[in-house]
Amino acid sequence: MEKLKVEEVIVVEGRDDTNAVLRAIDGMTIETHGFGIRQETWELLEKAYREKGLILFTDPDYSGEEIRRKLTARFPESGQAFLTRTQAEKKGDIGIENASPEEIAAAISKAHYTGRKKVAIYSEEDLYEAGLLGEGNSAALRQKLGAALGIGYGNGRAFLKKLNQFSIRREDFEKKLREIKENTEGKKE
Repeated sequence: MEKLKVEEVIVVEGRDDTNAVLRAIDGMTIETHGFGIRQETWELLEKAYREKGLILFTDPDYSGEEIRRKLTARFPESGQAFLTRTQAEKKGDIGIENASPEEIAAAISKAHYTGRKKVAIYSEEDLYEAGLLGEGNSAALRQKLGAALGIGYGNGRAFLKKLNQFSIRREDFEKKLREIKENTEGKKE
């Protein structure tokens, strides 16, 4: 597999994540070492954010999401890359280091950037009409669509926020949703 070349700095939680990411991409990482981000790490992140840009790539668990929120608050125009819990899980452990190089490269290549202009493209009504809210399989459908769009999983409110925050194009949303529904219906027959 040829490594994906990435100009931005990839922000990960720890050394094992760095090792996994560098097997998949040609680029650079900065490790947060969990919640307790040291002052020198904040300074390094600030410099990288100004000079190269950042892609936040934390574990798909509670701690990873909290670290992502903290980093996004400080670096709002950073890219956001996501793995599903399934991709990042191995023997009960959830972490980026458990994903294959191909999954890591795909997640980073689909990184989304928060738009500078906040425009609500999607509404709660759109999610209901798409079956992403209010149905027995809504959570599973959101999970599949989040993976296909590269925005990760979220409950209804969080998913709506991600769709708008990352300015997901309506045609991409509809195409991926249609593909998932056709694939799901095809398996039932």
